[in-house]
Amino acid sequence: MNTPICDFVRRYAEKNALRLHMPGHKGKGPLGAESLDITEIEGADSLYEAKGIIAQSEENAGKLFGADTFYSAEGSSLCIRAMLYLAVAFAKSQNKKPIIAAARNVHKAFLSAAALLDFEVFWLYSKNTDSYLSCVTTAEELDKALSLSAEKPTAVYITSPDYLGNLADIKALSAVCKKHGVLLLVDNAHGAYLKFLNPSLHPMDLGADLCCDSAHKTLPVLTGGAYLHISKNTTDFFKANAKNALALFGSTSPSYLILQSLDSANATLAKGYADKISDLALKIKGLEERLTAFGYSLTVDEPLKITIHTKPYGYLGTDFAKLLLNKNIVPEFADPDFVVLMFTPEIGDNDLKTLEAALCAAVKKSPIKTAPPPFAPCKAEMSVRCAALSPCETIKAQNSAGRILAAATVACPPAVPIVVCGEIINEAAIKLFDYYGIKDCSVVI
Repeated sequence: MNTPICDFVRRYAEKNALRLHMPGHKGKGPLGAESLDITEIEGADSLYEAKGIIAQSEENAGKLFGADTFYSAEGSSLCIRAMLYLAVAFAKSQNKKPIIAAARNVHKAFLSAAALLDFEVFWLYSKNTDSYLSCVTTAEELDKALSLSAEKPTAVYITSPDYLGNLADIKALSAVCKKHGVLLLVDNAHGAYLKFLNPSLHPMDLGADLCCDSAHKTLPVLTGGAYLHISKNTTDFFKANAKNALALFGSTSPSYLILQSLDSANATLAKGYADKISDLALKIKGLEERLTAFGYSLTVDEPLKITIHTKPYGYLGTDFAKLLLNKNIVPEFADPDFVVLMFTPEIGDNDLKTLEAALCAAVKKSPIKTAPPPFAPCKAEMSVRCAALSPCETIKAQNSAGRILAAATVACPPAVPIVVCGEIINEAAIKLFDYYGIKDCSVVI
């Protein structure tokens, strides 16, 4: 598979041209990558009006994923906003009210999209969860929610895999969506690699209409590289409007280093990378089996992620993460209950042995039996848009009961809000704020 963006930029760098164009470093500097960092010069194409090398590269990516695929140099956050814009625009083209039914554990980019696009949100909750980071909606739950809804939503929006590595049954959810005549949108930010398992577990192969992947999270791509995928089985409206949707929210100066990274990944993925992913998945499965036998409690479906429920082993997740850090092992995420570890084929056999040795060296202690405070939905008083654009003030979270949340200022990771903009903060939320170390919040004045 060719790499048109990489080839063009390298040829340009080799010319050592007098660069009287942006960026200001002029191809020189201390990082070593400056010569490959360009802008939309003649022949370089333009991301949101792509007709040349970028269009060729996106077509290559689309062949790999079996979809109409478009690049983002601003992560899945851009793709989420574009995906939701397309759903809203499609509803309006059908003279319908734009309503999105969303599993509650959305990324905060979903809320910024709701604020900008002003669509109505119909929240989906799941009874089977022990963390607000997870909301794995079942097909039965979704069918019941859609059957009882006064107005059918334009689309159902879910996050799968979620931050803890739980996978939704996309195939079953897709069947329910088709039954009710609604779209299925998937935030697959953590699951780009799922395409390259055998069999594929990627949403595009399981019936999703649109989905986004953060390529940089699980593939050999620089931070910020992402995909917006559109199913070839859905209406042409989405493909025809995809570039406009991305351009509406995206920077007019996308990073060509990130675009080269996405371009280069196509060639890498086409050269046996799927075999490497499948081999690693088997090794991770074996490691999980040994860790379980050793006494660890693992709670994950995702093949290239290990999530340790640390309290049964006698540790808070945050304390256990410090043990790993002391051994120069840096986890993806930790909270009071869980430690999340992410793997790619760039992690070698020796790395896995180092991790296993570190985990087996941790002394098991008496289980910690305290559970996180239960999640209780807050009542919506204002729309997401109205709250997000209202005058606000920052106050101590412990003093916020009865106030309306203005902005979801939760950190990334995990970037999943406990309370949604426009909701009245209740006592249950305050207990969760305290449990997860959230000290301040922004409320409507």
